[in-house]
Amino acid sequence: MTAVTPLARRALLRAGAAGAAVTALASCTAEPSTPDKPDPLVELAATARTDAANATAVAQALPDVADQATQIATARGEHATALRREVDREHPPTTRTKQKPPTPTSPPDTEAARTMLRDALSATEQRCGELITSVPKYRAGLLGSIAAGCASLREVLG
Repeated sequence: MTAVTPLARRALLRAGAAGAAVTALASCTAEPSTPDKPDPLVELAATARTDAANATAVAQALPDVADQATQIATARGEHATALRREVDREHPPTTRTKQKPPTPTSPPDTEAARTMLRDALSATEQRCGELITSVPKYRAGLLGSIAAGCASLREVLG
């Protein structure tokens, strides 16, 4: 039986650490979006901004659903911010352009407002589900969180 020297153990540990690092880096790589293929998170960020604006308008116009609509507006605003940060991280903007604020919509009655908000949340949930398998793992986590958030916000509406 031969003794393992400390030098051999260190070399083995270094090789193991290097292998783990390579594996971790390889799992994070993905095809970046190109000018021909726009980043799908841009669309989701715009939708989140619109949903937040609509929920704010509902909260201001209809006191019966103001609390729920305010919660939705807050969460969807946070979703928009998180998505925009990820888009900017992946594709740093060369210049800062002011984004045009969405034009909010508020239905005339409570039930129509609930339906509008519920449908918007369901559409985002579905879109995240469609995209989740085609993006890198860290983006899939973000999309999964947003989809789960939208599902729970639908429950808030009742």
